[in-house]
Amino acid sequence: MGMVEVLRSPFIDTGPVRSPAMSAPVTGAEGPHGSAPPAIAVLQNRTDRPFWSVMIPVYNCPENYLRGTLESVLAQDPGAAEMQIEVLDNCSTEGNTEAIVREVGAGRVAYHRQTSNVGMVENFNDCIRRAQGHWVHILHGDDTVRTSFYSHLRQGIEANPDVGAALCRTIYMDTDGQWMGIGELEARQSGVLDESFALKQLLEQRIQFVSIVVSRSTYEQLGGFRTTLSHCIDWDMWKRIAVRKSVFYDPEPLACYRLHAGAASSGLMRSGKNVADERRSIAISYEDLPRPLANGLSRAAKRAAGVRAARRARTLWKEGERAAAWRQAAEAVRCSLAPAVVARSIYFVLRTVIR
Repeated sequence: MGMVEVLRSPFIDTGPVRSPAMSAPVTGAEGPHGSAPPAIAVLQNRTDRPFWSVMIPVYNCPENYLRGTLESVLAQDPGAAEMQIEVLDNCSTEGNTEAIVREVGAGRVAYHRQTSNVGMVENFNDCIRRAQGHWVHILHGDDTVRTSFYSHLRQGIEANPDVGAALCRTIYMDTDGQWMGIGELEARQSGVLDESFALKQLLEQRIQFVSIVVSRSTYEQLGGFRTTLSHCIDWDMWKRIAVRKSVFYDPEPLACYRLHAGAASSGLMRSGKNVADERRSIAISYEDLPRPLANGLSRAAKRAAGVRAARRARTLWKEGERAAAWRQAAEAVRCSLAPAVVARSIYFVLRTVIR
């Protein structure tokens, strides 16, 4: 079954993806491919809770990046009664994060330093646990939001009170903040996305942290970020949300995601573990879907992962990362032996390596 056929599958009509059974709270152990997400305790529904919690996880974040992140939030700050703003420092060893928070925040931004490095994933989960607002925005210390990000998404949330998350289109910028591209449109008009979005998200990562806000009640219901994943922690979370919750979308590009130079040669990329993590994430995601739909989507998702790895191999080879390129090519065929993957792998060998 090809990707187009999967998206047009009759199972989509006869067995909706967002079923009541799949909206049950996440508790206990899961299937053989993954452990249950960490629990997020339910907050008491106090009347004085802010609408927003903007939680900023950092570790050795460049000071100019963090400064820009904080300034982009404070420029649209509705006040402490409506927005919690807090930086969670994962025991940084470089720079003086607290001094930047004091200087830029001027008493408006809270600062919390972990007593020891808890790891990236647990720092994200602590962002959720410390959030007091009804809606949580985990904003990395090197990304920024544009004017009206919070007001636009709040309007959409209040007009559609049953949604579990809201997102906007993403702008991709380089290390200097120059725009390099813009994310694909999910819809031309603001509104709640239909189930085709959940199916697309199951096949590939379409959401960046900076672009999405999630109700705390959604995290309480579905759990936090899985510590058993490394590369795909966000993809796993956004898949869980897209499958189980309605999502509001604003096509206005209001969030800026920073692409770091050298990211393609990271340790995970060099070892090929990023692709292995994708396969693990795919296996986890389909454990609780209706079996016929899960089988078709799993094959399509593995094929898409294989195509991405084969393309990445060629890029890495051109950048001089030849060992990394070979590992990506090997991982591509471990994902799938579909013609689209095999053809790209052969192309990599013939046009890149032999040439």
